[in-house]
Amino acid sequence: MTSTAFEPYDLAGTTLANRIAMAPMTRSRAGQGGVPTELVAEYYAQRASAGLIITEGVQPSVVGQGYPFTPGLHSEEQLAGWRKVTDAVHADGGVIFAQLMHSGRIGHPSLLPDGLTPVGPSAVTPAGRLFTGEGLVDFTEPRALTGDEVRETVRDYARAARNAIDAGFDGVELHGANGYLIHQFLSSNANLRTDEWGGDSVENRIRFAVETVKAVVAEIGGSRTAIRVSPGNPLNDITEDGDVQEVYAALVDAIEPLGLAYLHTTEIAPEHREFTKALRAGFSGTFVLNPVTDGPTDHRSLGLLADGSADLLAFGALFLANPDLPARLATEGPYNTPDRATFFGGTEKGYTDYPALNK
Repeated sequence: MTSTAFEPYDLAGTTLANRIAMAPMTRSRAGQGGVPTELVAEYYAQRASAGLIITEGVQPSVVGQGYPFTPGLHSEEQLAGWRKVTDAVHADGGVIFAQLMHSGRIGHPSLLPDGLTPVGPSAVTPAGRLFTGEGLVDFTEPRALTGDEVRETVRDYARAARNAIDAGFDGVELHGANGYLIHQFLSSNANLRTDEWGGDSVENRIRFAVETVKAVVAEIGGSRTAIRVSPGNPLNDITEDGDVQEVYAALVDAIEPLGLAYLHTTEIAPEHREFTKALRAGFSGTFVLNPVTDGPTDHRSLGLLADGSADLLAFGALFLANPDLPARLATEGPYNTPDRATFFGGTEKGYTDYPALNK
């Protein structure tokens, strides 16, 4: 029943070794200036047996950074660092997409240079706190982007996508979930605009996401462009009032003609499965699912590939702790246990020191 998980898969013209994807996970281990290090290259190369690796969130611009020690794709030094990563992954037969993540209002001025402050659709302070080099701090009020700045931010994504291809990535995934900038525009509490980029109109609410996807497609092609969404996800103080399903159905309808590499959906509750199926039915391309499951998301979830719920399955923490996850899924374990204390920041501990089955 689960053998299809380990068969090659054609992703918009790129052959994947299997249908297991490594989900994007912030690890906060970039070097000075958001430059990936040799340790970052080792981490991703260890996981090259994934059919598809999706990197941690990568800021497309300076002001897009929301956490300490996260990597960027907007300077030559960053591109040089990423080339070492993509070369290492490709040398081991892997395929790797960069996830472009502008954090929007999720951030803090202490993380940004030159007196910059976080920006968002509107000047609405998110509830919650953020870890910085100064410890836990409250979120600050973001500066609302002007209409011209919204358009420039769209262009920032397109430039970062071009940089990703120049750095050797096979494609990019736009992060439209988890309360970051694209998700903020889709929401009803972070986006209080009354211009073309917000308001009650569904068309206006999805406009930023759609225009960003179109700009990236124009820059690098649809077969190298993807987007991740998570309908109804309240992470980072996001509210999506009204008909959430109508908003996301409209978004999928708008991007469907663009020939994207894939649509990546992250579920947040078991009762969302029916809507997941509706999104899958509305998108003719490859559908990647990071599912909610009754128990641990491991080999027992591979039936979602066999029954057609998804084309690829994305695994997060289990891939973090098991660099050879496809092999472990095939043998139904055993699995290393993720160490949550080492998820963010630090050294090789909890990063590149998880053992493989053959060691």
